[in-house]
Amino acid sequence: MSVIEQASEFLAQIGVPAKQCNDMCCYVLVALSNMAQKSTWTEAENPWMGPHDIIVYLDTNNIKSYAENSRETIRKNCLRPFRDLAIIEDNGLASNSGKYKYRLTDEMLELLRVYRTDEWETALKYHNKYSKALVHSYQSKKELEKMPVRVNGQDLRFSPGKHNQLQKQILEVFAPRFAQGFECLYVGDSADRDMYKNTERLQELGFDITLDVLPDVVLYVPDKKWLFFVECVTTVGPVDQKRMNDIENMTQGVDAGNVYLTAFPNFATYKKFSQDLAWETEVWIAEMPEHLIHLNGNKFLGPRDD
Repeated sequence: MSVIEQASEFLAQIGVPAKQCNDMCCYVLVALSNMAQKSTWTEAENPWMGPHDIIVYLDTNNIKSYAENSRETIRKNCLRPFRDLAIIEDNGLASNSGKYKYRLTDEMLELLRVYRTDEWETALKYHNKYSKALVHSYQSKKELEKMPVRVNGQDLRFSPGKHNQLQKQILEVFAPRFAQGFECLYVGDSADRDMYKNTERLQELGFDITLDVLPDVVLYVPDKKWLFFVECVTTVGPVDQKRMNDIENMTQGVDAGNVYLTAFPNFATYKKFSQDLAWETEVWIAEMPEHLIHLNGNKFLGPRDD
């Protein structure tokens, strides 16, 4: 029996749904346990790996070749379900970070190392008895790491990470100061892009959002009929001219004025992306929360008020 077939058997015996016993999930398990060149599962390991690392590992060891654009499929169909089943854990970084990695949980590594040994039956019975408690334990740990945020009177929790921290600051610091009376129409999460969407209100305004073009946060101020499209930048993606044009096309026919804002955690990050920012947009820097930067001065050119 090949190592892939053994991986499939292992997953089935610990009660993993058939959907996650497919070939791709078996390949992922072999990569995450570093079993390509090992003779027995007693040698299993648990290195930190991301989808790219898994693709490289499988190709290097002549197990399976996947294109780089398979990363999201691996993440969605294998890694996330494995994490939900406490087979693997992540390193707690923002899921859109290039350093976001997964590895086997300590409990799963221990179980793998006795697979196909004399200790297997006893270990399997113990696992099956306590697997629900193990899953609950890991899920509770992830919930504790999340950041609470209130959106339109509803309590939500952002995944940990710098990106979501900046989104939280937009809702709790920027908006009450510069968008008084705002409603949140949309906010994503680095682990759940479609976290909150006020579909009914969007339809009332006359448009639906397109996730491929949408920035991180959309706010609406009814008194002024202003729509704020906010991009929260920690590593990539300010409001550039293309993003502006795409949103303009998406909101054609909407009876509201568009305000484009790029938020940065600090001035150093702003300087890094300043040359990519589109004209006629705004900049907010979280470490200087009482100020805005307007790109193009003719609209506001003149002496400062005393």
